[in-house]
Amino acid sequence: MSSTTLPLLFINLGGEMLYILDQRLRAQNIPVDKAKKVMNDIITTMFNKKFLEELFKPQELYSKKALRTVFDRLAHASIMRLNQASMDKLYDLMTMAFKYQVLLCPRPRDILLVSFNHMDAIREFVKDTPCILAQVDNTFQQLIKMYTPLPSGEFQLIRQTLLIFFQDMHIRVSIFLKDKVQNSNGRFVLPISGPIPHGTQIPGVIRMYSCTGEETSTVLFNNAGNYAPAVCEGSFELFGDRITKLGNNMYSVCRPVETHMSGTSKHSSQNTKVKLAPNPLAKEELNLLATLMGGLDVQKNADSGFRVNLFATDEEEEEALISRPDELSYGFINIQATKDQTANAELAKIMGEFSEPQESPDQSPSVSSKGDDLLAMMDGL
Repeated sequence: MSSTTLPLLFINLGGEMLYILDQRLRAQNIPVDKAKKVMNDIITTMFNKKFLEELFKPQELYSKKALRTVFDRLAHASIMRLNQASMDKLYDLMTMAFKYQVLLCPRPRDILLVSFNHMDAIREFVKDTPCILAQVDNTFQQLIKMYTPLPSGEFQLIRQTLLIFFQDMHIRVSIFLKDKVQNSNGRFVLPISGPIPHGTQIPGVIRMYSCTGEETSTVLFNNAGNYAPAVCEGSFELFGDRITKLGNNMYSVCRPVETHMSGTSKHSSQNTKVKLAPNPLAKEELNLLATLMGGLDVQKNADSGFRVNLFATDEEEEEALISRPDELSYGFINIQATKDQTANAELAKIMGEFSEPQESPDQSPSVSSKGDDLLAMMDGL
């Protein structure tokens, strides 16, 4: 797995979250000043310098529950509030939209194009706020510096890491179903025809090489598709526009979006019980969460909060909350987002509990310790 995937995953999911929230704030006729404050507060937290320093360090992806917790805290970094059902739907839309975009990329390097499109959209949200815009621009420069020099093989590894992260997520989205880009089981319909990426050849040939790099044999196979010749490099700007239009259309106010758990994923989650192995990244995960939740300067706001509903009516939201499978519910602990020495001491104490215990000779390596999984331990506090 690639150790440089986390920043792309976070920024793209964050971009999708901002698309959705922007549309819902408009749909619910939230006053412009409050809506702008919500977007500014979330983007300020998302692009906090200290947080990004942790994010851009080479590291493996965090667990799904840890990442979900980060976005739950991020969505509530302002006066806006979402209940559990709306937060579930928000996260479902974020993950499925980005998963579809990754699958649409003609070549692995185009994941960077998707990221740049999200960054451009985020810049547009804060174009009238210079201090926040500077934060976004700084992150944009970090993306360019970190990812443009990477070879194609590294981007292929990044793509594989993202697909592994998304492989068990098969949430059915009404718009995807209506547009026939998703099957009833939640899996996407991928085209097998169309233009091929620049610098690649039409599929249909398998070449075998010796250990010295010499081609030893060639096997032809039927690709079953209708592929156009390779297009020039600049033509992939159209791909970026296509992704941008996908986001704008998907989250349009006039197109209600519903999400449903597919029967396949629900069945597998109910019947597959996996014993989690000790997580060596537990301390790093907690450090990242502490940076986001406990190390930021948050001004106490006198403005009254308001609730945003991602469903058409309150009744639909309540029904979704009741019907949500128990295994998909997430528990959270409250961490005060201020520079509180007592809170920091508590975080340090919690991190200390992640030290690997000394195993007795008769203890099986598969036995879970108290700190096996970050969020499981946090839920139990």
